Amino acid sequence: MSYVDGFIVPVPRKKLAAYRSMARKAGKIWREYGALEYKECIADDVKTGKHTSFPQSVKLKAGEIVVFSYIVYKSRAQRDSIMAKVMKDKRFDSMMDPKALPFDGKRMIFGGFKLLVDL
Repeated sequence: MSYVDGFIVPVPRKKLAAYRSMARKAGKIWREYGALEYKECIADDVKTGKHTSFPQSVKLKAGEIVVFSYIVYKSRAQRDSIMAKVMKDKRFDSMMDPKALPFDGKRMIFGGFKLLVDL
């Protein structure tokens, strides 16, 4: 059964072009190693809730926007294999410098998910 990595990050609107460029490079690397899908989605209809919401989850600040991303794999085993290769890829090194990231990595939320429903 498929496996999905999901990410939510707050991106400063003024750094959105840099984020998109970084995401395109990262996506090409993931796909090259076998990921089935790599998607980056920008918030469009996302409101701050009374108790919880996407903006609250990343402690969204003025001038930032929420980006939701996901990567789809054939299986958890394939994900683990691909992730190991991505993390060793020298092209990925420059994207991992916390000072150079176009977003605050400390407020990123991420995790791996098993499929519950697949229609």
